[in-house]
Amino acid sequence: MNKEKVVLAYSGGLDTSVILKWLENTYQYEVIAVCVNVGQEDDFPAIKKKALSTGAIKAYVLDVKEEFVTDYIFPTLKAGAVYEDDYLLGTSFARPLIAKKLVEIAEAEGAVAIAHGATGKGNDQVRFEATIKALNPYLKIIAPWRIWDLKSREDCIDYAAKNNIPIPVTKKDIYSRDSNIWHMSHEGGNLEDTWNQHETNIYKMCVAPEDAPNTPGYVEIQFEAGVPVAVDGVKYNPVDMIEKLNTIAGAHGVGIIDIVENRLVGMKSRGVYETPGGTLLFQAHKSLEKLTLDRATMNFKKGISEKYAQLVYDGLWFTPLKEALDQFVDSTQQYVTGSVKLKLFKGTCTSVASTSQYSLYNEEFVTFGEDDVYNQKDAEGFINLFALPLKIRSIMKFEQENKHKSDKQVI
Repeated sequence: MNKEKVVLAYSGGLDTSVILKWLENTYQYEVIAVCVNVGQEDDFPAIKKKALSTGAIKAYVLDVKEEFVTDYIFPTLKAGAVYEDDYLLGTSFARPLIAKKLVEIAEAEGAVAIAHGATGKGNDQVRFEATIKALNPYLKIIAPWRIWDLKSREDCIDYAAKNNIPIPVTKKDIYSRDSNIWHMSHEGGNLEDTWNQHETNIYKMCVAPEDAPNTPGYVEIQFEAGVPVAVDGVKYNPVDMIEKLNTIAGAHGVGIIDIVENRLVGMKSRGVYETPGGTLLFQAHKSLEKLTLDRATMNFKKGISEKYAQLVYDGLWFTPLKEALDQFVDSTQQYVTGSVKLKLFKGTCTSVASTSQYSLYNEEFVTFGEDDVYNQKDAEGFINLFALPLKIRSIMKFEQENKHKSDKQVI
């Protein structure tokens, strides 16, 4: 009788290598390993080879960087979604894409289950599983860290040794890291004490701001309908553009944050994030919106941006509300076209100039001199109507106070 198949989100590290064998031993599954390349710097041929040597019947390596940028990064950028005012969602929106690919492979291979290596304390378990349930509710989900008897890295090493699983002999990095083309996150180690200042030697994408050039750098980013299309007048495909901006911003130490955030599962965590190119894009996009969006739309969109960020952070990418918000965001972006010039210096990123054919700023209208569209005498009537509620309230207050004084005098 044919064995049932399970698709495993596989990275080639200790945890997923042990999980691969554990799935075979515990459930007698045939394991299909899937490594999704969202821009992390890994040796993908070696990962595929290791999966097969560890016991996988098949191993996929999927390059989805372009889909990641165009279908996940850019929509979030257009929405202006930033979680808790700081985090540009680098890990958050990669997980739904990875889970989507796992579902596609599972359906193509006739697998009955999907397994992942996320722990029971983090957000990623929710992001993976919410996506799987949204896309195919009939697939079983296996999260070994929530059910097996292995409780530590040492237990995993012992299991690997007993089952002849090749594991790296290099010293373990004290930090837990996640990386993709958009960002690099650092957690654990001495960061777990919030009183410890993080060491600058942890950076992978950026130089330390104090080591950045002593003269500022400038970069111009061009947008069409809210989507970045060119850097310094040169058009790039989406992947090359992110990589180009990462290089430019990283050299100036731009894009580093050290934050304490609220995890979805109910606890706080501290992390250091590097998002160099993303920081430039968010700053430029915000500046262009200030030039092209009217006041009411811009103010309303702020609330939408916060809700959008919450949905992405919580793993609710494939939801009706997220789809509806995308429709609103896209309608606001039709005139967000133009260019923004940014100044980069010692870890800072500042918008210094912007231009758009759809600019709502008009020098003729805001000048202190005479113009044809604004009669300063009209302001009096406007102010009278605008302040009418305040005037009525004040009249009422004066009348009540005078009545009270009159009553006192009668007594």
